[in-house]
Amino acid sequence: MRAKAICRYVQISPQKARLVTALIKGKPVNDALEILRVTPKRAAWMIDKTLRSAMANAEENMEGDMDALHVSDIRVDAGPVRKWHWARPRGMWAPLLKRTSHITIVVSDEGKR
Repeated sequence: MRAKAICRYVQISPQKARLVTALIKGKPVNDALEILRVTPKRAAWMIDKTLRSAMANAEENMEGDMDALHVSDIRVDAGPVRKWHWARPRGMWAPLLKRTSHITIVVSDEGKR
């Protein structure tokens, strides 16, 4: 059985979030939570929150061993980019891009792929 959780419009660039998701892909959820707890990146708590939501969805929707769950799929897609400007000398401006991400986590109790 598979359970999914999506966290949308997270205020972090997808590139920074993908660095953290690479650490937990394919791991059992208990190990993934421990890795996220000690990771000093800002994206770690956002991914931790999404992973806990996916685990809660799995507990609610299926009967099975919660300790057998593992992260079967984790994706970070780019969300909309807010474009601002930053004042520079001599009346000029420079673009400032506020990037957002969509984090998708799928947990499964099936065998690792």
